[in-house]
Amino acid sequence: MKKILTFLATVIGFGTQAQESDKPFPPVPKWKPTFNVSVEVVLERMKYYTDNAKDIVIFRNGTSVILPDDLNDKEANQYALEVLSQIFNYHPDMNPTDMDDGNILVRYNHPAYNVVVNEFAEKHIEEIEKNHLDGLATSEVLITPLGNNAFDKFGMKAIYGRTFMFMDAQEPEVVILYRHELSNKRHQ
Repeated sequence: MKKILTFLATVIGFGTQAQESDKPFPPVPKWKPTFNVSVEVVLERMKYYTDNAKDIVIFRNGTSVILPDDLNDKEANQYALEVLSQIFNYHPDMNPTDMDDGNILVRYNHPAYNVVVNEFAEKHIEEIEKNHLDGLATSEVLITPLGNNAFDKFGMKAIYGRTFMFMDAQEPEVVILYRHELSNKRHQ
């Protein structure tokens, strides 16, 4: 049976956190995984998920942004940075989805994504299970069918994938600007 979980993120005390000097704003997770698939693998999966019909920006930790048509290189990079900022600085809702290739695609309210390659995640599942709660942002509560901040393997992997969005948002660095095969873009 295909698993689809929709997480509703509720961040408690957002308004007071900005005033408290001991808590970061925006809230961020403590966990910064040291293992991830390469950005080249992420690009291959994103090309597949978009039928190779979209331009894509990929950040250092694998967060991908799907670009609107007809942006030059400078506009593309700026757009990707703005999308990441909109997610990070407002509300990092996520909607993880099982994909037909067995991987998990973590979606946000804006056109940004993180790919959790299942085969790779399974090799690191012990560390993911051990650290997934530290992948929640400060004071964050995610409501799942299992209860508040209660996750099955799918949910733990989704949180693992989302940590990379936080890492990329805190230190954004574009490493790939991919132009799809039928693209006729201005490269300036």
